[in-house]
Amino acid sequence: MEETSREVKWFDGPWAALIFFTRLPFWRIYQPPQSSYRSVVEYWPLAGWLTGGAMAAMLYFGSMVLPWAVAVVAAIVVRLLITGALHEDGLADFMDGFGGGGNRERILAIMKDSHIGTYGVLGLILYMMLLGTTLYSLPPMVAALTVLGADPFSKMVSSQLINMLPYARREEEAKNKTVYRKPSLAAGLSLTVQGLFPIALMIWMTGISWYLVIAVPALVMYFLYLLMLHKIQGYTGDCCGAVCLLVELAVYLVACYQYFAN
Repeated sequence: MEETSREVKWFDGPWAALIFFTRLPFWRIYQPPQSSYRSVVEYWPLAGWLTGGAMAAMLYFGSMVLPWAVAVVAAIVVRLLITGALHEDGLADFMDGFGGGGNRERILAIMKDSHIGTYGVLGLILYMMLLGTTLYSLPPMVAALTVLGADPFSKMVSSQLINMLPYARREEEAKNKTVYRKPSLAAGLSLTVQGLFPIALMIWMTGISWYLVIAVPALVMYFLYLLMLHKIQGYTGDCCGAVCLLVELAVYLVACYQYFAN
């Protein structure tokens, strides 16, 4: 009764997103009502400001006192500690499901299984190799700015899945027992600002071509959307996490291409 009677405050949604998408103890300070967690995707890029900012700081300042390769690995570790490898877990489940599954029911069952399979292991290894080498290939300042822009942007792009596809399972079957609500027009505009502002700053400060850094990740997201539409006719939380990481990786690949092409 107390939960249902609580008035939802303007900061409940952003605070719930920080609790949901990170492992930092924000819940010790304030616990928003359970209903706020249905709107966490609307503030997903805001959580990316935190994770991307922490990773960018480690890249830039770490490069001043550590070998560049060590700073890159340390930055990746920092983000994994903050997020609890939430999206990496989704990527592994996504790779296992779509790699090893056949029909819709089989894919969903594999993704819900807590055990990791061959496709998940290979997917994580290849993802981490590409993530580390792309960041290592960039100068510290460019790498830091690119991470700062790519993290929120990839979350903004990936959040469109919940507008484009229905949830693939019943709500009671969801891993976190929560199905995200579709953003309203105002929430969609907020999402756009959260995701585009950091990457616009990155483009301005690095000189990376805006059309490539927008178009290539969008194409990656669209291809994954078509895959999910064809295979499972919907999305899951694991799908959102996987798309987020792969879209972000596409930004880093574009940054590498631009840096070496120039």
